[in-house]
Amino acid sequence: MATLADRLDHLLGRKTADALADSFGMTTVEDLLRHYPHRYATQGAELGDSQPVEGQHVTIIARVAKADEVRMKSRPGTRLAVVLESDRQKIDVTFFNPHKVKYNIKPGVRGMFSGTVKYFRDKWSLAHPSYIILPEPRGPEIGGAAPRPARVRGAGALAGMARSAQGDGGIDMSIFDRALIPMYPATRDVESWTVMRCVRQILDQLETVDDPLPDWVRREHGLIGLDEALRRIHLPDDRDDVTAARERLRFDEAAAVQLVLARRRHDVAVRTAPACPHRSGGIADEFDRRLPFELTAGQLAVADEIAADLAGDHPMNRLLQGEVGSGKTIVALRAMLQVIDAGHQCALLAPTEVLAAQHARSLTKMLGDLAAAGELGAHELATKVTLVTGSMGTARKRQALLDVVSGESGLVIGTHALIQQGVEFHDLGLVVVDEQHRFGVEQRDVLRNRGRDGASPHVLVMTATPIPRTIAMTVLGDLEVSTLRELPRGRSPITSRVVPAKVHPSWVARAWERIGEEVAAGRQAYVVCSRIGDGDSDEDADLVDVDEAETTGGRRGKGAPPETKSVLQQFDELAGGPLAHLRVGLLHGRLPADEKDAVMRDFAAGDIDVLVCTTVVEVGVDVPNATVMVIVDADRFGVSQLHQLRGRVGRGGHAGLCLLVTDSKPGAPAMARLEAVAATTDGFALAQLDLQQRREGDVLGVAQSGTTSTLRMLSLVDDVEVISAAQAFARAVTDRDPRLEEHPGLARMVSAALDTERVAYLEKS
Repeated sequence: MATLADRLDHLLGRKTADALADSFGMTTVEDLLRHYPHRYATQGAELGDSQPVEGQHVTIIARVAKADEVRMKSRPGTRLAVVLESDRQKIDVTFFNPHKVKYNIKPGVRGMFSGTVKYFRDKWSLAHPSYIILPEPRGPEIGGAAPRPARVRGAGALAGMARSAQGDGGIDMSIFDRALIPMYPATRDVESWTVMRCVRQILDQLETVDDPLPDWVRREHGLIGLDEALRRIHLPDDRDDVTAARERLRFDEAAAVQLVLARRRHDVAVRTAPACPHRSGGIADEFDRRLPFELTAGQLAVADEIAADLAGDHPMNRLLQGEVGSGKTIVALRAMLQVIDAGHQCALLAPTEVLAAQHARSLTKMLGDLAAAGELGAHELATKVTLVTGSMGTARKRQALLDVVSGESGLVIGTHALIQQGVEFHDLGLVVVDEQHRFGVEQRDVLRNRGRDGASPHVLVMTATPIPRTIAMTVLGDLEVSTLRELPRGRSPITSRVVPAKVHPSWVARAWERIGEEVAAGRQAYVVCSRIGDGDSDEDADLVDVDEAETTGGRRGKGAPPETKSVLQQFDELAGGPLAHLRVGLLHGRLPADEKDAVMRDFAAGDIDVLVCTTVVEVGVDVPNATVMVIVDADRFGVSQLHQLRGRVGRGGHAGLCLLVTDSKPGAPAMARLEAVAATTDGFALAQLDLQQRREGDVLGVAQSGTTSTLRMLSLVDDVEVISAAQAFARAVTDRDPRLEEHPGLARMVSAALDTERVAYLEKS
């Protein structure tokens, strides 16, 4: 007998086990049984008068009525034209290698045929389907089982299934008697029928599986036992079996993720952090006194949540999400000043040098003499703002690092350079991560462990990419979530329009005229391109998220002709053409850091009218005078990225305009996506649309890992109730047993449902 923990090589033999390990990473019985069928072939269910849908994969049992070798009209050679009879229908089937099949496909024989439906002149057919010739069923007057054929007569997947069931006594055709035949994810080296053979062999030896879920959970949610679910998912008798098994296994996956996150929440809760209560009369109060505007009700409510967290002696672990321009930065700055008042340092981590430098400038400007500690004219409560980036000169960087390690600097802003070796803080009390999706968890984890005397700093992560509820619960379930939905007073509306370049080329010319009109009125514009130059695609990608690049096709194959307009091409065309009368600047990720900073300074100062750039301006860049953005090849960007980009305009007193230029055809999916973006500025609705279109991908890696999804059953689009129920269960369990020492079955379930790399990822996130 076998258990879930047993090694496959002891049960299947080393050759087969090695193939499964090489193709799928399977080493144990549980690994194999968690490799679920991705679809089921029906056992030739009756067609009646029904007409299958074009493109549908069907499996039918039929008898050959005709089989004629005919000469092809459009090319040399012959084909086998077959007519099948099944129920009340006649189905045309074509085989393009008649010499390989005509000895099996003869009038009168009975077989199973599996292929994709094609329609021609309102009649459906199959082209070169996989097939297996079936033995004639014995009549009731003869009795007994049908004889086992000695050899397989067929080709393709169905023949492969039959060969996998071949033994000394002939071929066991009983698999084809099943109403549902499991079809598995496969590789060239391990076909679906090989997996099926191994699964059947294991299930025949498997002991009853102990259920890790408590009885009360199964009763509450109407779930079948794990043993039953594993057997039903692989060898179902009907669709109800599949549904019941999937419901149980889906809950297992959700519970596994939530158990990891619940344990993480507990671990953070028991750590110590520097308590930073509000200090009356400190730098935070002085900053508030000087504010030239009133904070929104939403900003004040979120600020109160953060202030309460900071006052505690356990680490804050909070996500601050909000629409583009909702005022997250001012909320974060007030939190940092509260920590500085308590005598500790703050680190603000930005994803790009452009954004880090802008944060340093904008925060210094907002603080005024409160940021001038050590300088003449500084306020008595002042702190010092220090920028640390990888491209800083040696002398400047040495001084910056000295200010950080000595505690001279209370507010440290930087890129990934902040987490490199050699950067030491005097007393780090708060880490603020801007655009958290741009950082790997390992990078954030380094700063989390930089507290003084074993204490952990508080952590506030921010994103302007709204996160659907299921993603927040599944990937960020260990974080408390604060949301800013309203825009501060003074923010102007943004109008978006799709410009179909091939259908209306004159509209593109009008877009450049529109930029000229805005500049004539004293305002500025962006023109955004998806790539830098004409080199290989991997080098052209400029800070485009992996998930967005995969979604949009923004990365071209090596040696492929350019499908998009590069920022260098666009700059040359505009500066020498329709915008030649304007001051046109160029910005992209490959420029030297000092040149990028100079370009952004000139644009912010109004010395550049039009900035032709890549997605380096996607997040955080704030030029209130910019009112127009033209996004070239907009179909190359994902929904969330388009929403982020257009948030760079309309940040002042004038309305914003975003023009989405595309070569996509009307009615195409890419055009539909752009029209959806143009139709709303609700980032939360667009985030849900983005999730539906991308599906969840590898949500556990959150685009920070290139591997495929580890969620086999759970859908972050459809299963919000399941995830919510699993979260409540996981928190209830870990509140009493945080290390799952009293629940070894649940601990094993975590390891089984999530590979060890993902568990480590989540535990560090």
